[in-house]
Amino acid sequence: MKYTKLNFMMSVLGIIIYVTDLIVDIWVSVRFFYEGQHVFSILTVSFMLFGTLVVQCFSYSWFKDDLKESGQESQHCFLLLHCLQGGVFTRYWFALKKGYHVAFKYTSKTDNFVEEQIDPHKEVIDRVTDLSMLRLFETYLEGCPQLALQLYILLEHGQENFTQYAAIMVSCCAISWSTVDYQVALRKSLPDKNLLNGPCPKLVYLFYKLFTLLSWMLSVVLLLFLNVKIALFLLLFLWFLGILWAFKEQTDFCASIGMEFIYRIVVGFILVFTFFNIKGQNTKCPMSCYYIVRVLATLGILIVFWSYPLSIFNSDYFIPVSITIALTLLLGIIFLIVYYGTLHPNRSEETKLDEADGKPVQRDCRMKYFLMA
Repeated sequence: MKYTKLNFMMSVLGIIIYVTDLIVDIWVSVRFFYEGQHVFSILTVSFMLFGTLVVQCFSYSWFKDDLKESGQESQHCFLLLHCLQGGVFTRYWFALKKGYHVAFKYTSKTDNFVEEQIDPHKEVIDRVTDLSMLRLFETYLEGCPQLALQLYILLEHGQENFTQYAAIMVSCCAISWSTVDYQVALRKSLPDKNLLNGPCPKLVYLFYKLFTLLSWMLSVVLLLFLNVKIALFLLLFLWFLGILWAFKEQTDFCASIGMEFIYRIVVGFILVFTFFNIKGQNTKCPMSCYYIVRVLATLGILIVFWSYPLSIFNSDYFIPVSITIALTLLLGIIFLIVYYGTLHPNRSEETKLDEADGKPVQRDCRMKYFLMA
């Protein structure tokens, strides 16, 4: 497995999107504060802190595990960097520094020397894989609630300004990028997985995730207009069901019991917004049930919303939003069927058995225990 120049450029693009998303979130929260919308400002900051705190915890835990495996002692500077919310930037620094050397300066003349010690391509891919997992965490913990909030503000107040649209567009780009980047990193980091080759499978997978997520986000926003308490109860209930499923599947991702508990809580939160195979098993039935419930819930929200008077909602957006929800849900399901029916990389029977047992396959890598697509 090789870490190429294109992979390096994708890593650079990843940190650009990450920094842009962070800057836009801070910009939006400050703007809300100066406009006197303190509740929205506090919510924006809260979502940011929630996502970044969880990500820093996992990042530091992985640093400790890696140092322990290599026989090194835990360094206090890493703890300080993570307390200062610099864990992701530290990982990007190490990954880009090593990645640049491997992609642009590494030559075949050093192959024999390197193979006796460690494959530099594997080392960089593992580092990029860790970043991909952390970005996926942050995207769904911070980006999805942030997107729902921005859509709610836009539809409630009808504010059409650059800041509002920028926040929505950046959130969509961050969610889309992290989802596809994770899928690519997942298959690149596991030798038993077939690669997601070509732009077509990646685009179809992107549209499947993006359309189903956007439809659900808009549906949740409509429910918030109807009744905030009911909407929050529904989201908390779905979160609870996701956590129960993670415990039922007995995920085995973290080295410590405490971090594994947090991991299952995070998995449950992600399942509120989109479906992931959390054990690498055949999930045709769970996925079918998941999206059947999603379709029924979306249709139920639309039916209830149509029965209410238009006075609770900006009538200029009512019909377009309803059409968008139905259309994006339909397109998302179509892309889902196309991806898993024709474009999903095939897995061998031996791999399926290994994944179903949840045991290591060929090499020790965190990703094999993580969310499968």
